[in-house]
Amino acid sequence: MLRIGLFLLTNLAIILVASVVLSLLGVNSYFEANGSGLNLTSLLIFCAVFGFAGSFISLLISKWMAKRGTGTRIIEQPRTEQEQWLVTTVKRLADKANIGMPEVGIFPAKESNAFATGWNRNAALVAVSQGLLDRFSRDEAEAVLAHEIGHVANGDMITLTLIQGVVNTFVMFFARIIGSTVDRAVFKNENGHGIAFYITTFVAEIVLGFLASMIVMRFSRWREFRADAAGAHLASRNGMIGALARLKAEQDAHVASTMPDSLYAFGISSGFKQSMSALFSSHPPLEARIRALKQAA
Repeated sequence: MLRIGLFLLTNLAIILVASVVLSLLGVNSYFEANGSGLNLTSLLIFCAVFGFAGSFISLLISKWMAKRGTGTRIIEQPRTEQEQWLVTTVKRLADKANIGMPEVGIFPAKESNAFATGWNRNAALVAVSQGLLDRFSRDEAEAVLAHEIGHVANGDMITLTLIQGVVNTFVMFFARIIGSTVDRAVFKNENGHGIAFYITTFVAEIVLGFLASMIVMRFSRWREFRADAAGAHLASRNGMIGALARLKAEQDAHVASTMPDSLYAFGISSGFKQSMSALFSSHPPLEARIRALKQAA
């Protein structure tokens, strides 16, 4: 119920922000006033506003949603030796990476995972699962934290948001061009925006969105290799290799996952819910990541 409420709230915010921006830009419709078809300039502005609005609103509320989606508990004041080590280690790694101290949290999951999110590099959140803290050695856990700090230092969250915004824009743009073309050529509607326009646009957005996700996932896989390299630099290469090897052992043993699907792109491990081909995976295979670290050494 909470996830449905968050989804509806996010979409309502997107609609409100986009409507205000479009009004300020004087874009009330992307159809030509004389009914001759699409105004491509207005259409591109319309698609860009909605495409980027969704991405940036999601980014701005990413920490809030991540905390509630995973049940993350922020460590305000360390209560145990483990929590003290966690906060101290994140502070040391953040200083080494020259970023602001992130919020540090623990989420109650038995699988080993961690994630970083936030709207900028000096206001991030780094969280690890209780399962990872319980089973990983301190060197391995430190490498995982360094990996997440690497994501923050590299600006991966904002870059992924920009890429997603561009992808959203052009998916919407070309879907509407396809819809108008089909309505005119197949259904002989001179205006180009009858019922066939809306049906075709809807179908085209699904197909184009599916194909465009390969671009976003390709960047996501590339950033994992960069974050692994950052983890090796900020902590230790052996610790990073050991952490990935332990993740692979748990993956092979099918340790159940409880992290929400929406956060897998931000986690160090993608879990087992992605059964699509490698083109649609947010993470490279763990063996490929381990091999890359060994070759870099």
